[in-house]
Amino acid sequence: ISYSRLHNDVFILNPYYPLPSSPFLGSHSKLRRPFSLSLRSPGRRSSFSSALKQQISKATATTAADSLLIAKEEGLELYEDMVLGRSFEDMCAQMYYRGKMFGFVHLYNGQEAVSTGFIKLLKKEDYVCSTYRDHVHALSKGVSSRAVMSELFGKTTGCCRGQGGSMHMFSKEHNVLGGFAFIGEGIPVATGAAFTTKYRREVLKEEDCDHVTLAFFGDGTCNNGQFFECLNMAALWKLPIVFVVENNLWAIGMSHLRATSDPEIWKKGPAFGMPGIHVDGMDVLKVREVAKEAIARARRGEGPTLVECETYRFRGHSFADPDELRDPGNLFKNQSFWLSVSVSYMYSSTFLVLEMSYSYLSDTLPNSLTWAAEKAHYASRDPIVG
Repeated sequence: ISYSRLHNDVFILNPYYPLPSSPFLGSHSKLRRPFSLSLRSPGRRSSFSSALKQQISKATATTAADSLLIAKEEGLELYEDMVLGRSFEDMCAQMYYRGKMFGFVHLYNGQEAVSTGFIKLLKKEDYVCSTYRDHVHALSKGVSSRAVMSELFGKTTGCCRGQGGSMHMFSKEHNVLGGFAFIGEGIPVATGAAFTTKYRREVLKEEDCDHVTLAFFGDGTCNNGQFFECLNMAALWKLPIVFVVENNLWAIGMSHLRATSDPEIWKKGPAFGMPGIHVDGMDVLKVREVAKEAIARARRGEGPTLVECETYRFRGHSFADPDELRDPGNLFKNQSFWLSVSVSYMYSSTFLVLEMSYSYLSDTLPNSLTWAAEKAHYASRDPIVG
C-alpha cells in the first residue's frame, strides 16, 4: 500500500501507485513518508474518511496555497503566538544561565507551529494536557507569561504558586491539566478528562458540554504501554480527544528511527479504529488545517484522532544535554527550512506579517518578557506561606 498524489500537499493510501521517494525532515533514512495528510488504511470504515474526502475533492479544484489562506488578523495571531513562544524560551535560557531557575528545564524552540496550530483553535473550556516541555503550551492556552515565568522562578505568583516548576505547569482557570515529568504520564489524565466530557454530555445530559481534550506527547512515548491502552479506551468509547504526537525525531539522544520497529507513528491510529494522520509540524498552516478537522470531529462526538506532527527541536533535550549526538548539519538544515518557510509565507500570502508585527516584535514583546522576568525575580520565594 502506498500513496497517490491528489494535489501538492495531500496524499491518500493507494495500493496501485508507487510510493514517492523523499527523505524525511531531520532523519538519516528514506524510510519515512513525505509530509502528508494520510487516511487510515482501506477496508475499515471511518466517519473521518468521508469528511476528509470532501475536503480533498474541494482541494483538487484549488491550489494547495489557496487551501491554506487565512485572514490577516488570524495570521497575525498565529505568528505572534509562535514568536511569543520562541522569545519566552530564549528568555528562559538567559535566566537559567544567570542562576534564576533550578532543576531540569526543557525548551520548546523549533516546535512552536504544533502548539500554535492546535491550541489556538480551542475554546477556553477545552483541556490541554502536556509533557515536561510545557511552557509554550501554557502560553498558547492563555496563561500569562508572568505566571509561567514566576513558576519557573519558584515564586508564589506562579501558576502553581511556585510548587510545580518547569515540568508541571497547571492552570485551573485555563484548563491546562499540567505538564508531566514521566514519559506518557499525561495521556491517561487527558483520556480521563475526555471521559468526563462524554459522561457530562451523555449521562448528566449537559447538552452544551462539547469540550475537547488535546493530549501532547513525544515520539518516545509511543512505545510505552499507557499510549496503547489509552488509544484503545478512547476509540472504544469514542472519547472527544486528539492525540498529538510531537515527533522531533529524538528521545534525548536516541534517534526515533533506531528506537521503534515502525517509525510511522500515525499508523498506530488505524490499528485501534481511529484515523491516523501525518503532517508537517514545521508548518503552522498545515498543522492548523489538520487540527481544525480533528478537533471538529471530536466536538461532533465522532471519536479520537491520532496526529503525528513531524518537527525538530533546535536545542538539546534540556539544559543538562550538551546535544553532541545529533548531526549538526541536520540541525542547520531544519533551522534553514523553518526560516525559508516563514519568509515564504510573509511574501506569498495575502498579508504582510511584518507590517503590523514590527512594533510587537521590537517593543511590546521584549518589554513584556523583561517585565515578567523582573516581576518573577522580586516576588516572594516561599511557596508555602501566604
